[in-house]
Amino acid sequence: MLRPGIESMRGLLAFYGGADEMTSSLTNISVWVDLDAARQLDRFQPMLDLGKQFVDKGATFERPIMNYMTLWQLQPVPGN
Repeated sequence: MLRPGIESMRGLLAFYGGADEMTSSLTNISVWVDLDAARQLDRFQPMLDLGKQFVDKGATFERPIMNYMTLWQLQPVPGN
């Protein structure tokens, strides 16, 4: 449902979703080429609509959506 729209957005490098059963929380982490590309999610209507369904069931969201600039990056060392 969300995947085709997110994958078609300009500048998407990666998107991860996760759940923590101990805290009953969900998180999305996405990586974009620049801040303007990342902010596309702020107005992506299918995601906003799905969020309303979660709120109707008692979920809360942290607002505003946080966007962070990359300071450093780890990559696997070849041969390890």
